[in-house]
Amino acid sequence: QVQLVESGGGLVQVGGSLRVSCAVSGRTFSGYRMAWFRQAPGKDREFVASLTRSGDNSYYSDSVKGRAAISRDIAKNTVYLQMNSLKPEDTAVYYCAADTGSGAYAYWGQGTQVTVSS
Repeated sequence: QVQLVESGGGLVQVGGSLRVSCAVSGRTFSGYRMAWFRQAPGKDREFVASLTRSGDNSYYSDSVKGRAAISRDIAKNTVYLQMNSLKPEDTAVYYCAADTGSGAYAYWGQGTQVTVSS
C-alpha cells in the first residue's frame, strides 16, 4: 500500500516562496510518476506539476510555469514542490499524487493548505 503525506503548507505573503513536501511510502518510489495538484475553494482540482518516473522530465501548468519546481529526493522518498513569486490565486489545498505504473494517479495524500495573503 502506498501512502502519501504532505507537509509544509502555511500562510505566506504575496511574492513570497514556499516549499511543500510529500513523503511517500513504498520500496519502489524511484519508479513512480509523481504529481502535484491543487484545489481552491469552490473550484475543481487542477494539475500543477508532474515528474516522470526517471525524474528527467517535469511538466507544469501554465499558471505556475516559471514560478514552480518539482523535484524528488529518492534517498528520503520525498517529492517537493517549490513555489516562488506566490500570488493570491495560488491559495489552495495542495495534493500529492502517485502513479505506480497503472498510468493513473491512483494514490493521493490528504493535502496541505497554502494561503497567500495580500
